[in-house]
Amino acid sequence: MRWDVVVVGLGSMGAAAAYRLAASGVRVLGLDRFEPPHERGAHAGGSRIIRMAYMEGADYVPLLRRSYELWRELEAASGERLVTMTGGLMLGRADSMPVGGALAAARAHGLAHELLDAAEVHRRYPAFTPADDEVAVAEEVAGLVRPERTIATNLRLARAAGADLRTGVAVQTWRGTAGGVTVVTGDGEIEADRLVLAPGAWSPELTRLAVPMRIERRVQHYWEAEDPASHAIGAFPAWIWESGGTIAYGLPTVDVGAKAAFHAPWPGQDTPSLPGSKTWHGGAEVDPDTAGAPVTEAEVRGLRDWLSPRLPGLGHGRWLDAKPCLYTLTPDGHFVLGRHPGDERVVVACGFSGHGFKFVPVIAEVVADLVVDGATRHPIGLFDPARFGAPR
Repeated sequence: MRWDVVVVGLGSMGAAAAYRLAASGVRVLGLDRFEPPHERGAHAGGSRIIRMAYMEGADYVPLLRRSYELWRELEAASGERLVTMTGGLMLGRADSMPVGGALAAARAHGLAHELLDAAEVHRRYPAFTPADDEVAVAEEVAGLVRPERTIATNLRLARAAGADLRTGVAVQTWRGTAGGVTVVTGDGEIEADRLVLAPGAWSPELTRLAVPMRIERRVQHYWEAEDPASHAIGAFPAWIWESGGTIAYGLPTVDVGAKAAFHAPWPGQDTPSLPGSKTWHGGAEVDPDTAGAPVTEAEVRGLRDWLSPRLPGLGHGRWLDAKPCLYTLTPDGHFVLGRHPGDERVVVACGFSGHGFKFVPVIAEVVADLVVDGATRHPIGLFDPARFGAPR
């Protein structure tokens, strides 16, 4: 059988793209080497931050506006609650990336926000104890998204819309042909008119792009706070904080406990960053096929030491559990999204650099636009797959 489109990777972006395409009447075959949702991707961990005043750049805000709309549409179509608003704090010194970046995005797009000094942060949210020279950008329209539930929802809806989704199928390579695209798997070759590559941590090999993507391991930790009520939804916001030479983030208690994790770099690590990368890259590079190393005592202790003076209720609380996830980092920290520069029949969605999940539904919309129409109205020039050179 020949397919209209094959989607390689059924994690965060691939599952959503498969649903969007199938709902548009496209004959979709989706392939994944694992059984998503799983712990070999960027999506494990129960919750992800969603925010509008985007520290990574004001150019993301139009995509976020549409993504917020599409999250609500996905909830309505599925009957699942996927997004919970908690409010958000971007903390650090005035010139830090969370504060400076969030302020720039908010001002560029007229987003509602407040700039709070350290005393006001602590008054409103007693769990936080910022230093006297630290401030915070506060926004109401920030919160959390449920990643595993979202992926399972998109897969369920994709199947209901007619997509054929096959797990346990490892894609080895692909090639363009006179009539379309051939996808080579361990089970044989598959023919299609179009191909979507959303393979997560396996992107460097499968996309064959000139993007020097780096796979790094991150560990999400869960804590039982000394005062659980002060870290519950409604009392404790989502947060990102640059302090002590690193950026960390966290969320209120969901399921296991309150989440806290290092975004990067990890304190005490001297792993070289990618040439030209932002300073907050710098975790340990890993092979995604063997990245399931158990969490170490040193990793727990490092985060506890960082939390104790800043969020003492967590730092002095009880550590409950941890889950690793994989970041697929690009040198500039921006996504890789668009038509493959080596074959216009191939659409690439990868390199989300640890901040992509909130964009899942709008990335799916972009992918579907590119597959069906060959173009999209969304501003994706920043993510051009050819920006680092010609494909390999």
